[in-house]
Amino acid sequence: MTPPYKCWGVQTIGNWPPLQLAYLAGAARKAGHETKIYDAMNKDTSFDDIRATIESYKPDYVMSLDYLPVTGAISTATVPAALEALGVAKKANPDIITMIGGPHPTFMYEEILTDENGTADFVLRGEAEETLVDLMANLPSGALDDVQGVAFLRNGEVVATPMRPHIADLDTLEVAWDLLDWEDYHYHVEPWGRMASVLTSRGCMMGCAFCSQRLFWRGDWRARDPKKVVDEIRHVVETYAVEFITLIDAYPTKDRERWVKLLDLLIEAHIPVRLLIETRVEDIIRDEDILAKYHDAGIIHVYLGAETSTDEMLSSLNKGTTTDQNKQAVDLLKKHDIMVEASFMIGFPTETWDSIKATAAEAIRLNPDIAVFPVITPMPFTPLYDEMKDRIRVFDYSQYNLVTPIIEPYAMSLEDITVALGRCYMTFYASKMTEILALPDGFKRRYMLSAMKQMMKDYGEHFDFLGIGMAKMSEVAKGIMPEMPKMPRASRQEQKG
Repeated sequence: MTPPYKCWGVQTIGNWPPLQLAYLAGAARKAGHETKIYDAMNKDTSFDDIRATIESYKPDYVMSLDYLPVTGAISTATVPAALEALGVAKKANPDIITMIGGPHPTFMYEEILTDENGTADFVLRGEAEETLVDLMANLPSGALDDVQGVAFLRNGEVVATPMRPHIADLDTLEVAWDLLDWEDYHYHVEPWGRMASVLTSRGCMMGCAFCSQRLFWRGDWRARDPKKVVDEIRHVVETYAVEFITLIDAYPTKDRERWVKLLDLLIEAHIPVRLLIETRVEDIIRDEDILAKYHDAGIIHVYLGAETSTDEMLSSLNKGTTTDQNKQAVDLLKKHDIMVEASFMIGFPTETWDSIKATAAEAIRLNPDIAVFPVITPMPFTPLYDEMKDRIRVFDYSQYNLVTPIIEPYAMSLEDITVALGRCYMTFYASKMTEILALPDGFKRRYMLSAMKQMMKDYGEHFDFLGIGMAKMSEVAKGIMPEMPKMPRASRQEQKG
């Protein structure tokens, strides 16, 4: 199950199915277990609804994970809700075995297991499909030391078994697509439609200081057979009427030869689906000669981590790119009529109002179609945490969501960073709106207008939640953000067309 967790930003423009849970459910079912997925996050239900579901279904095991269903980048933020959900299971039936997995628990298992509430019986560390099956097979006999990749309490002491080797062939895994309630998953950006996620690879070997991917996957990267990926895409489109798919990989384009094969197979297959991906700036530059294949394969939206406004800061984050490369990659994608979303982080310890202005100016210079401004968030198991721990002021993990300031800069307050966040958005989109409105009516104009509308729809509620209030944000916006154009709500038939 996913917990009832919500976060402005990542969950604003779509509801993605919890693919990682579907993989776990598939592994459990393949081993002979009856399984059920309950996605409270996307159903927008409560802990009471979780309890009612558990009391009705009467499971022997309940498992949750710690991520939002995109790439896992802000996994820590969901930990408190996931543990509370496991506590609900224990209250419904104390005999239920509770488990949690994902990046944060993999590294912070001692903290989780020794928590005074004690809601998790087991932490599954690292890649969890084989570990889950092995654990359930060994629990009846109590031979837990034979299960690789788990942590648990024994006589009040934390026991952690050796990490399990990664699964050699990802295509041996089965996804329990049929256990997902497909009515819950949709893309909120015009032309709208049902949303799915597909995994084509696992892992990342890049060393970005703020990211958990390299740590979690131990610097490993494995890829699936492109033909089987295309078969899976065809299956979810034809069986579940999916219209948008996010390739949920942290780094799908790493192996160019394999990536080209996947693009060629997608072009040949003519599957009626739109694709969204996240990848690295240098790979877009590398692929300049085949970006037409991206477009022809159905890729409409690429997310890039531009991250900051200076080469010095990019170097300090171990990003491995430059601001000029960021600009080159954005321009190349736009040249091939692919929507570009770029992220620009704010809230560093050295942040000032001048550096905030520089970040907003850099976003305008790069001119992606969509810009997002995540607040730098040092996850407690990343190198960034050790570097910035003396400036950390927020220790509630549920706030580690990339929109709540965690670090107090030397020259700014936490409230200043929240106001700066709003200023970055409004400055960029005030500049962007003129360009969008000048576009001819068509896919790109409608897509960008609806994406902006969706973001701004939740904007006021987010900042009120942080205690800033819209009155103050209106002061910041005065003279910057033009009035949003009124957009008539399209009928479902128009949306489909």
